[in-house]
Amino acid sequence: MDKFVVCITGASGIIYGIRLIEELSKIGKVYTIVSKNGYLVMEKEHNIKKSDFIKKFSSNKNVVIVSEKNISSKLASGSFLSKFKAVIIAPCSMSTLGAVANGVNYNLIHRVSEVALKERVKLILLIREMPYSLIHIENMKKVSISGGIIAPASPAFYNYPKSIDDMINFVVGKILDLIGVENSLYKRWMND
Repeated sequence: MDKFVVCITGASGIIYGIRLIEELSKIGKVYTIVSKNGYLVMEKEHNIKKSDFIKKFSSNKNVVIVSEKNISSKLASGSFLSKFKAVIIAPCSMSTLGAVANGVNYNLIHRVSEVALKERVKLILLIREMPYSLIHIENMKKVSISGGIIAPASPAFYNYPKSIDDMINFVVGKILDLIGVENSLYKRWMND
């Protein structure tokens, strides 16, 4: 069974992380870390309290919720994390991007990202911000040079989305493509 880490930070677009957990838990084990600000945005954007989120996934045996404060978690160990298929931060706040780009570890999300880079585990940062400052661009460059993948939350329109769900599924489907997970969440480009 494949193993994944999905981290949710305090940027708009919490639904991307939730949908990723739902999809990945169908095929593997998903360790989930939500930052304090992630829970704050979750409540503001979706009226989902921390307790509701934990309750939603507590009955799913393939989802393990780990506190961002648990810096001694086995996820912080290269010998454990090296066996994972991917670490995905969705959405990734600009402050999390800055911490990852500069090797600063204030919480378990930062540490897991650092370990993923050093162990060559696929690291994807679903950036949800606009416009970008030069600092953001430089931090994205640092992560990319270090082996991470910067994936802006940019839905396409060639597939004629009919709902917000269609747009969310496009972005989540593209992330699944990046980590080699078969999916039919979105209509792919077809050109004769």
